[in-house]
Amino acid sequence: MLVRELMTTNLVTAPIEADMRTVAKRMLEERVGSVIITNDGTPTGIVTESDALLVGYAADKPFSAVSAQAAMSHPLATIEPTTTIRTATDRMVDDGVKKLPVVSELELQGILTMTDIVRAHSDLLKEVRQIERGRGLHDPDDWQLSEE
Repeated sequence: MLVRELMTTNLVTAPIEADMRTVAKRMLEERVGSVIITNDGTPTGIVTESDALLVGYAADKPFSAVSAQAAMSHPLATIEPTTTIRTATDRMVDDGVKKLPVVSELELQGILTMTDIVRAHSDLLKEVRQIERGRGLHDPDDWQLSEE
């Protein structure tokens, strides 16, 4: 399975000049856990819920006084839409991130999140269980495995 098959294409972005009040408002309005920060339309960073919490705790200032640029995680870890999900999950683990903006030739295409991967994994397991039930293999104790 490829990244483009699971990625979300409904992206929430904000310009690098935005303040954290604007970014937090966008997250709440759109019900998302992150906002991609752009510089002249080019993705340059990401502000996640965790980043917003950290800013709220550490800055001791109103969100309107903190820039998105100061709060964003960067450099931005990205992935190509033609990359496999396995490679994407390895990248997330290696980079310690839960979200990967999907970029093709510097153009933002979507975002792949750990939630997207978990949802797809669950659907795959459901499909396998349905196939097993159709074959009468719903109870693993009844499976006859050949010894080779």
